[in-house]
Amino acid sequence: MKYLLILLSLAALVFGIYYAINKNKHTATKVNAANSQSTAPEPQAQESASITTQSATEAAKLPTPPVARKESYKMTIHDDTRVDNYYWMRDDERKDPEILAHLEAENQYKEKMLAHTEALQEKLYQEMVSRMEKDKSSVPYFKNGYWFYSRYEKDKEYPIYARKKGSLEAAEEITIDVNAHAPKEGYFNISGLTLSKNQQILAYGEDQAGRRIYTIKFKNLETGEMYQDELTNASSNILWANDDEHLFYLQKDPQTLLADKVYRHKLGTPQSDDVLVYEEKDKSFYTGIGKTMDDSLITIWHSSTDTQGVSFLNANDPEGDFELFYPLEKGVEYSLAKSGDELYITTNKDAQNFRLMKTTLANRDDFTKWIEVVPHDTETLLQGVIAFNDFLALAERHGGLSRIRIMDKTTWGFTKIPANDQAYVMGLSTNVDPAATKVRYRYSSMTTPSSAYDYDVKTGKSELKKQDKVLGDFDSNNYASERISVKARDGKMVPVSIVYRKDSFKKDGTNPLYQYAYGSYGANMDPWFRSNILSLLDRGFVFAIAHIRGSQTLGRHWYDDGKMFNKINTFTDFIDVTDGLVEQGYGAKDKVFIAGGSAGGLLMGAVINLAPEKYKGVAAHVPFVDVVTTMLDESIPLTTNEFDEWGNPKNKDSYQYMLSYSPYDQITKQNYPNMLVTTGLHDSQVQYFEPMKWVAKLREYKTDDNKLLFHTNMEAGHGGASGRFKRLKQTAMEYAFFMDLLEIEK
Repeated sequence: MKYLLILLSLAALVFGIYYAINKNKHTATKVNAANSQSTAPEPQAQESASITTQSATEAAKLPTPPVARKESYKMTIHDDTRVDNYYWMRDDERKDPEILAHLEAENQYKEKMLAHTEALQEKLYQEMVSRMEKDKSSVPYFKNGYWFYSRYEKDKEYPIYARKKGSLEAAEEITIDVNAHAPKEGYFNISGLTLSKNQQILAYGEDQAGRRIYTIKFKNLETGEMYQDELTNASSNILWANDDEHLFYLQKDPQTLLADKVYRHKLGTPQSDDVLVYEEKDKSFYTGIGKTMDDSLITIWHSSTDTQGVSFLNANDPEGDFELFYPLEKGVEYSLAKSGDELYITTNKDAQNFRLMKTTLANRDDFTKWIEVVPHDTETLLQGVIAFNDFLALAERHGGLSRIRIMDKTTWGFTKIPANDQAYVMGLSTNVDPAATKVRYRYSSMTTPSSAYDYDVKTGKSELKKQDKVLGDFDSNNYASERISVKARDGKMVPVSIVYRKDSFKKDGTNPLYQYAYGSYGANMDPWFRSNILSLLDRGFVFAIAHIRGSQTLGRHWYDDGKMFNKINTFTDFIDVTDGLVEQGYGAKDKVFIAGGSAGGLLMGAVINLAPEKYKGVAAHVPFVDVVTTMLDESIPLTTNEFDEWGNPKNKDSYQYMLSYSPYDQITKQNYPNMLVTTGLHDSQVQYFEPMKWVAKLREYKTDDNKLLFHTNMEAGHGGASGRFKRLKQTAMEYAFFMDLLEIEK
């Protein structure tokens, strides 16, 4: 099954790719375009803004955008030559003075162009912060004699992880306070917290650059002391064997950033003594490690875009050998859930939308002995299962919406957990006890804050454990949510989730519209509650999520119809949703704003090449826009894993198709919308030079006077700033950018 990168954010979203090609260093900061040896067609000279929009005096007051020098770089493959005048912008070390100076110049230009919105940005930021529950805590869960939870303290950026022994009334024991470790400035993240089975040793990963390269550290929870063991160049995917002495972790390739080696570490020994237990030779695969809920099996999962499988090891025998559960087959995916001696397998073998099978370890490699438990359903996507002792909890997607069904293992009857909204998201949450009689799940809608429930399998009732608080004057009754469908140009009906403020919305085509989507890797951008968006809704915006092809919203076929040689559907779906929403009166034709990040940034780039006139403003965050060049370079992080998503441009048909939509390659001499582009210098998935090159080329080619602003977080990676408050600064900047285009001043 697909669990994309995406991870993530959800809201944000996801998922990932790259690095790029050796470059020569240069010392000049600007070169006249006439001196370039480029063979690409030169755009016509851009007219002064004073001719069309303002007086010469007013134009003289505007800051001048940075002009990147051009140097012709030719790339030839399949008898086709492309010329990239900004290829020189790549620096893997991120130390080149010219490149850093240009990024700083772009940041300064952005600051000057948005200087008049500083008060608005601060107002928006304070609004978003004021809605947050400052001392927020998670719902505790019980495992191995302890209640575990995380919490925040007022005005602190990072979480505190804690536990209580036996009872929630017991004294709190802080396992780790991230605030105590984080520097005052710069990026910081702690991830992958995992406890030894005896509950005495905490292992966790620490990242101080945003590249998602972690150093694993160890803490003795009885004494509070740190162990000398430190495992470098690792992922944060960590787990203990049952002997409390051995630990498994993944080490990353320093160039591609692939976590392709699984090591076994013995506490108290140097990392140089660690034992390599698995190495993934096929660079199109991701590798991860896990453990069954009953702690009996350690697993290594092997996953490419369309193939997935699992190897396993007895958790009581960490020095044993991993065995493949079932042979890997191209195009076949399977994952495991264990209950007693029974293994439940979610697989798409002969089932596009997946089905549920069961078997035993003895019969694992004989598919004819597997028993079908939940058959394939063309209308329902089976996304995963948790196997309890007495029942199964199935995570599914039906009619474009998520749902949870409970299957009794005695009667094999089904019970569906009910939902209360037209557009909502429901998913399985933290469940750690195989003997439990309750299922913890999360629920949210575009008007309902994120909520944690426990569903009692015996009584059929759900108990609300906690709902996120939205401070201030928030009242969900002031907002309305809808779920509609818009017809795409090929006749397919595209689901759209919509929310607006009731007293400011008129279905007459006068409201500004903010449209969002992702559309890749099968990732679903579900209609969960976003408190930040209230700042736009309260100012009259309509917010819409387009569930376009490339996601799995309507099932696996919806994903297959939006990748590889069907990728164009992702872009045209988005444009058609814009047209449909405008035609139906949800938004004003001249007030449409769009946003997307990562692969959603690719979506933004493709859309504005195809239909720039439809959009007033665009926010493209960490955008994957140089598709062909990146996918031709296997040294760029994560590239090889994406061949089954985008295609391998070393094949001529894939090259030609990818080139036809690649945002960077398809820039033409035309008007483009107002744009805000953001990136992180240390991004591990979309390297900073992709948006940097894209902005430089857009400045060269665009024939309008619209704003083009580029912001680089010089300390962060793909996910942006690490603190819970700091990351809101960029959101406030984006919203202020859009509002300023509508002359909304407060």
